[in-house]
Amino acid sequence: MKKEIKLTYLKKSKKFLDKNSGVITENQVDELVIKFVKKHFYNIDINVDYKQLQGNLKDIFRIRKGNIRIIVKVVDDEIIIEAIIEDIGFRGDVYK
Repeated sequence: MKKEIKLTYLKKSKKFLDKNSGVITENQVDELVIKFVKKHFYNIDINVDYKQLQGNLKDIFRIRKGNIRIIVKVVDDEIIIEAIIEDIGFRGDVYK
């Protein structure tokens, strides 16, 4: 059964992309998140570096691309997988 993938950006992540468009673009983030969803939910063998966060953040994932970290919350519905891009930032700043 094929599910739709819906990507939603929060204001904080949009602001980072606007300021740092030379480092990473929205299209690159979209591709990374879609690769993550395909690997995590459909078990397709795609090379993407992601981890599930620990503790009370178990439903949140971290996708890594160089110095950039993309924090994604996944809401899995019957028909639609919604990936909410909560934050994008550099390695030292994104977890604060």
